[in-house]
Amino acid sequence: MSVKENLHKIKSELPSHVILIAVSKTKPNNLIQEAYDAGQRDFGENYVQELADKQTQLPEDIRWHFIGHLQSNKVKYIAPFVYLIHGVDSLKLLEEINKQGKKHNRIINCLLQVYIANEETKFGLSFDECESILNSEIVSKLENIKICGFMAMATNTEDETQIRKEFKSLKEFHSEIEKNSGIKLPILSFGMSSDYKIAIEEGSTMLRIGSSIFGERNYTN
Repeated sequence: MSVKENLHKIKSELPSHVILIAVSKTKPNNLIQEAYDAGQRDFGENYVQELADKQTQLPEDIRWHFIGHLQSNKVKYIAPFVYLIHGVDSLKLLEEINKQGKKHNRIINCLLQVYIANEETKFGLSFDECESILNSEIVSKLENIKICGFMAMATNTEDETQIRKEFKSLKEFHSEIEKNSGIKLPILSFGMSSDYKIAIEEGSTMLRIGSSIFGERNYTN
């Protein structure tokens, strides 16, 4: 099926409150333009240089999401335009995003990346570390960032019971934080091509889907 047909099929399955991010990393601009022409506006990229290049070459009203592991020294390249940074996994990184946001006179939306998987290769904060950051006096003084919720990745496994358990743990933590702190965190970003249906059932409000839209990964672009 075409990109347009894939998008239409996936969107027909989504509740109205769930936002679809088309993961366009390594994909050429013509495929992104095809998705854009089909009405898609939210796109996700993993690599800073690739994102910066694409942003200058594609329509201005695209909402670019940075979904990869972000190094502090590279924040400056995406700070002028990025719509949402998903993978914030340290206070140091938040402080740098705030610094760059201030330079460009904008508030940058962020998600704290939470470690829920049973895999050492994945990044993220523990529940306790997330809570500590949210309650931090330092964070309360950062005027150019806004923490909007959490992002996570489940274990790469075919065991649906485990995936569901991991997603459920994040949803329960999110509910507890909102209840106890009064902080509103509207975004829960979890669920990809292989597990997005489970993610929706477990409370995700934002999906990051690549191969089901664009086809399998292409590492040559």
